[in-house]
This record gives sequence, structure tokens and C-alpha cells, in this order.
Amino acid sequence: MTLDSNIFNIGDYSSDGNIVNNVVDSSNYGEVFLVGAGPGDPELLTIRALRLLQSADVVVYDALVSEDVMALVHEGTEQIYVGKTRANHTLPQDEINTLLIKLALQGCNVVRLKGGDPFIFGRGGEEIETLAAWGIPFQVVPGISAANGVSSYAGIPLTHRDYAQSVLYTTGHLKDGTVNLDWAALTRPHQTVVIYMGLGGLAEICNNMIAHGQSPDLPAAVVQQGTTKNQKVVIGTLATLSNLVIAAQLKSPCLIIVGEVVKLREKLAWFEPKDISAVADKLESRDLNLPTNSDTETYILNTIGY
Repeated sequence: MTLDSNIFNIGDYSSDGNIVNNVVDSSNYGEVFLVGAGPGDPELLTIRALRLLQSADVVVYDALVSEDVMALVHEGTEQIYVGKTRANHTLPQDEINTLLIKLALQGCNVVRLKGGDPFIFGRGGEEIETLAAWGIPFQVVPGISAANGVSSYAGIPLTHRDYAQSVLYTTGHLKDGTVNLDWAALTRPHQTVVIYMGLGGLAEICNNMIAHGQSPDLPAAVVQQGTTKNQKVVIGTLATLSNLVIAAQLKSPCLIIVGEVVKLREKLAWFEPKDISAVADKLESRDLNLPTNSDTETYILNTIGY
């Protein structure tokens, strides 16, 4: 599909981010699929996500979507990068919302591809709120979350009857950029804490957890680019982790895991990072005319050589 050359012209929406002068027949709207790309390893994509990557007119994707996953997008499909990194946003969120609407108004079927699961610290809810307000049809395709995938590949079970009976997910910084988190909740006993986007504030997070009663000796880990060939795992305690991460020169994206379960990695580590792009190459080299019936799973498993 050829996109309207004005699709990137941001002069036709108001200062509050709302599109103006919209006169479009709703029967001609495209559909937006909010898709979780998983934590990085392309083999962790859902079958439905793969099918949509092969059939979409446009893929709008984030910085956390791995190159190996993007290699599975059908050749010739329009790809639009809207990734955000710390203090560097390709497009502000309001403009991303507007872009999705404009693509749908052109009749495009759009995959909005996000790392992990789009409803866990992915702003997926914000984006489809805007679509819903405009009457744009949408669907949500869950993905394996970073917490689930990265912890598994690091050999750290998030729950264990002997160590943790609950799990708490939190972001490492709030909307206003502060690290003013719910420290009382983060320091409860017998739980695992998983912190997204916390690398920049790691020292402050560890110090605050200790200041609010957590033991300095509590095991903690930082996992860089989990599930990929670039995975690195640093293990320490709340007292030592920040310096260990600096010494290891870890870079985002990273996931922080705090709790007694971290010490199980010594026995349960199984994943040796290697070049997993061969799987993506194998899939990319084939004509993926994916079936739509109940045999899809068997087809995919056969395709990747299982």
C-alpha cells in the first residue's frame, strides 16, 4: 500500500494533539493491531503476532523491538520507527497517537509493535484510548512480558514456595521523571520486585529500599537485553549492585530483579547467549503464507525446524 505523502505532516492537528478537519467515511477505516513483540528472542513471538507481521500494510515499532523480530516483517511492508530512549523521543506520544489514527484513516491495516507486552509499561492503553475515541477499530495481541521472558532466560524464577509468594512490577521512574516510588510496597517480605526502566536510577532505588528497612544483603540482579545474544546478567545485593553494574558497563534496556529468588540463578542458569538471528533468517527466507485454521501451530513449528 502506498501511503499518503502527508502522513508525516503534523500541521493538521491542534495543539492538544487532536486531529482537525477529519471528514472520512468510517467504512473505509483500516484497523490497528496493538501487538506485543516479546522480550527479544524471535522464537518467543506468538503465532498471531507473526501472522500479523506478515500481513500488515504498515508496522509502527518501538526501540525495544529487536532486530531479529523486525527481520520477520514481510518484505515490502512499510516500517515506521517511533522509538523512545532516555531523553530522546523520535516522536512525542501525542504524535504517535496521531500517526496511528492517520494511517487507519487512510485504510491501512497497522501493526503497532511494542517490546514485551503492550499493556505492561508499554503505553498501549493510552494509544488505544485515542483510537477508541475516534472509532478506529483495534485489537490487542498480548506478548510475553519482559519480566517473564527475561527472568526465565536469566534462570531466576519470579516465584518460589521457599522464597517468594508474590511478585510486584514497578517502573523505575515516574511520569514526572522522579524516582519517588512506593517504598513501603517495594520492601515487603517474601516477594520478588521487578523494576522496569530503572537502570538510570539504580543507586537511588537500592539506597531507598535499604533506607525503608530492606536488608542490604538482599540478592538483586540486573539483566541487560535479556533473551537475546547480547544478554548479560550481573548479580549482587542491594548494597553492591550499583557498583557492579557500573563496572560491567551495562546499558539499557535492562531489567532489575530484587529478592531471594535471585540466588537460585547459580543453580538454574541455562541460557548461553549466542547468535539467535539464524532463526529469524530461516523464517525470513521462506514464503510464510500462514494458514488461518487450527493447523497454524503445527505449521509454524515445522517451519522453524521443530
